[in-house]
Amino acid sequence: MSGHSLPKIEFLCAPEDKGVIAEPVPAREALPDWFKRLAPVDKQRLSTTDNALTVKRCMPFLDALMTGWILPLAATVRVEITDGGQTVNTGWDFDRTMVSNHHPYQIAGHPLQPRPPNKFHNHWTIRTPKGWSCLFIPPMNQPNGVVEIAAGVVDTDEYTALIHFPFFATAADGLYTLEKGTPLVQVIPFQRDAMAIEGEVRAETPQEAAERVRILRATSAGDGWYRKEAREKR
Repeated sequence: MSGHSLPKIEFLCAPEDKGVIAEPVPAREALPDWFKRLAPVDKQRLSTTDNALTVKRCMPFLDALMTGWILPLAATVRVEITDGGQTVNTGWDFDRTMVSNHHPYQIAGHPLQPRPPNKFHNHWTIRTPKGWSCLFIPPMNQPNGVVEIAAGVVDTDEYTALIHFPFFATAADGLYTLEKGTPLVQVIPFQRDAMAIEGEVRAETPQEAAERVRILRATSAGDGWYRKEAREKR
C-alpha cells in the first residue's frame, strides 16, 4: 500500500450554517428519481426487431450522472418569470442572500437574451489540492426545467472564497418554487496538468478502421459489451 493519500475536495461552510443549508453530495448518491424508477428494458416495446433497452443500460449516460459532486440549492427559492421571460423576480425566507442580478450588457448577444442573467449565491467554500481546478456545469442529464446555470472553471486551489453561479430562468412565465436541496451545480474536479494533452486530426489507418468495426460488431452482438469490456470499473 502506498503512503500517499488520495486527492480530496473540501466543501466548507460557516459553523452556523452546518446542518441548516443543503449539503454537497457525491453525484453517484444524487441520481434523479426518474432514473431510479426507469426499467432497463421496456417490456412493452421488446420485439424481434427492438431490444427495447433504455438509458438505464447506457453506461455513458449513467457515468455522466455519477461524475463529481452535486452542489444543491442551499435553501428554498421562489422564482417568478413574466413578460415572456424578460423579467425575473426571486424571493426566499432564509436569512442569507440567495439570488442577485447581473446586468444584461454583461452577456450582450447571448442566445438566451432577452432573458436576464441572474446569480445564485453559494454558501460553500470549495478547496482542492494544489494543481486542481473545478468545472462547474448544470447537472448533467437532469435539467430542472426552471433555471440553468452558466458553466465555468475556477482554480479552487488558489481561489478559496465563495463562488456564486450566474444563471438564466428558462421556464415559461409563471411562479416556480425551487426546493432546498434541488441539484443546482455539478462540480467536477480535475488536475490541470492532465488537460495539457496534444491533439491530432487525421484519417484512420487500416488497423484503426478494423478495430472500429470490430468494436461496433462486438457491441451489437450482445448487450453489455462496453460495460464489461471497455469501461473502467468505478
